[in-house]
Amino acid sequence: MVVVSAANVWRTHESAPGLFAGFPGILPLFERDSFALRYSKKTIYLLGVFWSEWQDLNLRPPRPERGALPDCATLRLMAGLITPASLKASLREAMTAGPGTRVLTADDKAIEAAARCLGAGGLVAFPTETVYGLGADAGNGEAVARLYAAKGRPSFNPLIAHVADVEAARRAGIFTNAAEKLAATFWPGPLTLVLAKQPDCRVADLALAGLDTVAVRVPAHPIARALLKAFGGPIVAPSANRSGHVSPTSAAHVLADLRGRIDLIIDGGPCAVGVESTIVSCVDRPTLLRPGGVPRDAIERALRSTLAISPAGEEAPVAPGMLASHYAPKASLRLGADIAQPGEALLAFGQAPEFSGKILNLSPRGDLIEAAANLFSHLRALDASGAKRIAVMKVPRDGLGEAINDRLKRAAAPRKG
Repeated sequence: MVVVSAANVWRTHESAPGLFAGFPGILPLFERDSFALRYSKKTIYLLGVFWSEWQDLNLRPPRPERGALPDCATLRLMAGLITPASLKASLREAMTAGPGTRVLTADDKAIEAAARCLGAGGLVAFPTETVYGLGADAGNGEAVARLYAAKGRPSFNPLIAHVADVEAARRAGIFTNAAEKLAATFWPGPLTLVLAKQPDCRVADLALAGLDTVAVRVPAHPIARALLKAFGGPIVAPSANRSGHVSPTSAAHVLADLRGRIDLIIDGGPCAVGVESTIVSCVDRPTLLRPGGVPRDAIERALRSTLAISPAGEEAPVAPGMLASHYAPKASLRLGADIAQPGEALLAFGQAPEFSGKILNLSPRGDLIEAAANLFSHLRALDASGAKRIAVMKVPRDGLGEAINDRLKRAAAPRKG
């Protein structure tokens, strides 16, 4: 049972007379001079469904009927912790993604709305220089749980905490000499450092997946940086897609995967890098955990030493992206192809052979930077073509080619079930 204040309910009715129109039997239960009424969970849920149609969506986490964890906006309202706000025409126009998810063009107002949403425990997708991230308050365990639910993400896979600057990173993790060198060289940018966590680390245990380490990154994208500044704390932000699906490089990709499962999407255009951040552990000897936006040879030059290599593992990944089949379209992949077979689509690189079926080229001129930027969007497009299998031409392994091949290998890995 939940105890709610009658005064708060009547204040809500007076400020928004239409709120309880669908429940004519509710208001008579509340006498103006009564102190409280014990409400059943079923009634609270029904009110929550009706209230969520018009409330300020910055204060509502994803709806339970859409597969996320239960929301508590109605309980916060009736406890007097929030006040109802009218839904202005400008907000109605912004709700282009259907109930539960707003898409806002990136500007100062969108940043402010996103920061408020995060502060209330909501989920916000935003662009980084790598891919779109799905953000939640790193210190809010319930918000992190909603994020896992929205993505369908394995609970033992840790999340990256995005922070505004090096000082914020030091408050989360313990820096070694190697970490200091890499942060000074590559931050802000697409490099994540795995560090031993500080005793007073603000990142929720759930986001750490039970580990004594924390993964931190200072992003370079101006929208991500503005959001971190406005929010004033660390934001965990894995790729904004359902777990195991292709990572998103545009707001449209996010919407296709997470419509109705998250609160807000900031549309900042396509991402520049197109693959996730490189992850390096600096707990002991510097170790490459995941190839990504910063090439391994650049990191080794900064350290003036070679990186150890950690193989991906299914049982207990020590960093995001280490599940062997983490990036996967619905179609199966055939790697190292010279030509596509009948019934296949072709993902080409460089000079492509003549082919009458569906074909997309990562980079006709053989540019690995262009190929990285196109990787996930091309995989999505070929997957949407209906092909049962995608033939993938060889991609060089130098520079960003290592990260591209790593993603393709994961996408082609056998899937359980």
